[in-house]
Amino acid sequence: MLIQWFGQSCFKVQTKPGPNGEVAVIFDPFDSSKVGLSLPKLTADVVAITHDHFDHNHLAAISGDYFLINGPGEYEAKQTFIYGITGWHDNTQGSERGSNTMYLLESEGISLAHLGDIGQDALTDSQLEYLEGVDVLMIPVGGNYTVNAKQAIELVNQIEPRIVIPMHYKLPGLKVDIDSADKFIKELGLTPQVEQKFKFVKKDLPQDETKLVVLKP
Repeated sequence: MLIQWFGQSCFKVQTKPGPNGEVAVIFDPFDSSKVGLSLPKLTADVVAITHDHFDHNHLAAISGDYFLINGPGEYEAKQTFIYGITGWHDNTQGSERGSNTMYLLESEGISLAHLGDIGQDALTDSQLEYLEGVDVLMIPVGGNYTVNAKQAIELVNQIEPRIVIPMHYKLPGLKVDIDSADKFIKELGLTPQVEQKFKFVKKDLPQDETKLVVLKP
């Protein structure tokens, strides 16, 4: 499995779930003109949108005959399984910013969760049924529109993933008013493994610890 991050919540996950070749899954493509970050031309087999905001739903940036997922439910595309889990963009069940679909991807014997713009400071039991113990967790840490560093760490402690990848934090050029990842990294207390692209297989996953992976966009 290969993971790339382009800023905000936009990831490309390339996986080979079976003998029929590689599958490219894109999460939350953004509008570069409004966000201030550059998004390269991307081709996808599957696109998953967590919620309908300009920095997460810019389908015009994606080419290919892709399968679109934009809400809760169970999906299968090219032997890749994705579950959309109902969540909230705020801590008041959506009364301020609406809903936010979290996604669980299963492929190559690996489970990967993308929490979108989660604003809840705690997951419900029904959400944890899907997310607890996932192998890879992509979680926002920049606050203001999502959970902040402290709340993100509380969610990490709830989920107990093997690998944590922070997202949705301040980068040079970003027009969205959010914090950097520094506080999250410091308070998590793990030495980050910094990568341009993160490539791994199931046997590479840590067994008795959590690893922090920071991706360069």
